[in-house]
Amino acid sequence: MAQGTALWGQASQQPNIIWITCEDISPYMSAYGDKVVRTPHIDALASEGVRFQSVYTTAGVSSPSRSCIITGMYPMSIGTQHMRTLIENPEVSKKIGVPSYSAVLPDYVKAFPEYLRLHGYYTTNNLKTDYQFVEPVTVWDECGSAATYRHAPEGQPFFSIFNLFITHESQLFEQSPYFDEHPELLVDPADVTLPPYYKDTEEARRCMARMLSNVQLMDFHLGQIIEQLKRDGVYDNSYIFFFSDHGGTMPWMKREILERGTHIPFIVKFPKGAHAGTVNDDLISSVDFAPTILSLAGVDIPGHMQGQAFLGSQASTEKRQYVYAARDRLDECYDRVRSVRDKRFRYIYNFMPDRPKYMNVTYRLGIPMMRELLQLHEEGKLDACQEDWFKPTKPQEELYDVVNDPHELHNLAGDPAYKGKLEELRTAFRRWMDEVGDLSYMSEREMITNWWHGQNHAPLTAGPVLHNVAGGYTLSCPTKGASIGYKILKPGENDVKRKAVRQSFDSGYVIRKQPNGVEEETDTPWQVYREGMVLSLSPGDRLLVNAKRIGYEENVQTFNF
Repeated sequence: MAQGTALWGQASQQPNIIWITCEDISPYMSAYGDKVVRTPHIDALASEGVRFQSVYTTAGVSSPSRSCIITGMYPMSIGTQHMRTLIENPEVSKKIGVPSYSAVLPDYVKAFPEYLRLHGYYTTNNLKTDYQFVEPVTVWDECGSAATYRHAPEGQPFFSIFNLFITHESQLFEQSPYFDEHPELLVDPADVTLPPYYKDTEEARRCMARMLSNVQLMDFHLGQIIEQLKRDGVYDNSYIFFFSDHGGTMPWMKREILERGTHIPFIVKFPKGAHAGTVNDDLISSVDFAPTILSLAGVDIPGHMQGQAFLGSQASTEKRQYVYAARDRLDECYDRVRSVRDKRFRYIYNFMPDRPKYMNVTYRLGIPMMRELLQLHEEGKLDACQEDWFKPTKPQEELYDVVNDPHELHNLAGDPAYKGKLEELRTAFRRWMDEVGDLSYMSEREMITNWWHGQNHAPLTAGPVLHNVAGGYTLSCPTKGASIGYKILKPGENDVKRKAVRQSFDSGYVIRKQPNGVEEETDTPWQVYREGMVLSLSPGDRLLVNAKRIGYEENVQTFNF
């Protein structure tokens, strides 16, 4: 194939859409004005697309944030607000008295790629999910280390995600794959500028230099993806999104619902270079991502989605006045905080003012700088600004002028000069809570008990039912909200029949689990069953059916003909 000759997604009028996502990073890149980091590939993407300046996530940590991105719903409104629900460490589960669980979403809520599949899209995810629930088989045509748009049938539009891991918080740990493969720092610690909430120490500078070095490595991997898109001839005719799942990375950044924990880089390259080199300063929330993709794809946005499209035929005519965020349990530590931000100010409401802002999350202690911060606190070597994190209590309300106080150090909630703004944002906060609902009014344990109907395990999705109708067969499931996937296997055909070559643009982490370029056997994709669809089956065929409501156990049946 000649370079730039397209094979994928050309025949359809629906556009190809590609997400290149990274982890745990605020806009520390030269396209956003950073003077130390060199990110030529991100800069080039921004010059050929739209650089969005004011995009915010609804949480400062991955799992709740990703649950919002994939559903278009605020986490606390659907029970995905606690980090994390699929608890990997049994000691954490024992300590908090909560089992590992897949959140039971309202029966009308789906992961949005399922809507794309129902409207003709081929969907792939390489590699991370982390949605707070086990997604049904109907969400992705492919999800794994070999997932790629390259497997989409010719002429079929695709939605493809590539996730870059290198900027994740764990890559600041002493024991990290990247410390072995990239021991050198690409950024000189002497060149970094530490925010005032950090004491200027050698360890803090080294931590920030490592974070910025990882951003440069991430930029290199993004460049590899862009190069492949160009070689495959899909770069020019696709929407290409680049963004982070939330802000943060370093201590007192990640997990916070302040500017440094929720403000993210966000760039969109339009087909044919439309709007190249422009800047958009509208307030946008990550709850808006799902409806925006549906809008671009020409799929009707479901009425239950809590976000609003900002691109495409269904883009909202009204700009956002506010963006919202929430923080609840973080691993083994509980808190409950909500925030509202307009173009200039951020309001925070603390439901648990008797607790410190700092949460002693064990996982974060893997960062050497975090251990040093705790030592400096114990030794009384932090100034008032730096010590604020560790105060035994926190104010019920906080108000910050983010434009003039970008590090959000000066709480204006008690200043009479800002009484009007305080009351405005307090009202916006309460209205938002009333409109979307907040399941944290009850304990996490009570929420799970309600979902599981008092049992000690998740409910089982009812078995799918096969109906003989004129012209073939239809399917249904008695469990309300269940998604139904199916496969038709011809005589002698096995479920696993496709070889796929693993591809990754992120060395370390997953590559260590399986080398790049290795062939894998992958299951044939489950097809999404649409209500009323008539299936044609012949003698000797096998029909595999998978029914699952999100949060319930799946129910798989085989029908032989």
